[in-house]
Amino acid sequence: MSDSDDLDLDGGDAPSSSSSKKASGLAALLPNLLKFVAIGLGAIIFIVTVSVITFNILNRGGRTQTVLPSNNPFVGAQPLLTYFSLIGPIRTTTRDPIPYSVVVDMQIGYDLDNNAAANELIGRLPELQDFVRIFFRSKSAVDLAPENEARLKQEILEQLNTRVLSSTRARRILFRQLEVQQLQ
Repeated sequence: MSDSDDLDLDGGDAPSSSSSKKASGLAALLPNLLKFVAIGLGAIIFIVTVSVITFNILNRGGRTQTVLPSNNPFVGAQPLLTYFSLIGPIRTTTRDPIPYSVVVDMQIGYDLDNNAAANELIGRLPELQDFVRIFFRSKSAVDLAPENEARLKQEILEQLNTRVLSSTRARRILFRQLEVQQLQ
């Protein structure tokens, strides 16, 4: 007997080629697909584990390492300004259904040694006083709350520069007095 002879140890007929079909379609791809999904999940779990351990080692148990400097180097020095304070205290009321009394004494900062700005502000003093009165009369008591002061100053600055002043630019607004009280 040679090695090439077929031995039938089971005693049955040799299986025919028609009965041995290869698996096709999804059944053939499923084991390979599951294998790659398992490898991908394992890789993700490994990467996350290594990242968490590395982060905890570098972070030393959650203590922050960032220390903010007390002075921010990215904020430039404020320029020196001259302040116009001749507007004086203005009294008005708010637009609320039950109005609040408002007393405001505002200063307008402009460029240092700008005589043209000083002349324009003095020349427009009645307009400035009227502007301040109308501006605060159009606000509600909630708008004039202390936490909204920065927004108020910015809004006044923009309106002054676009509506009232022509050749001068206001640079900063300061309140010497800003009182809001409910009328009884």
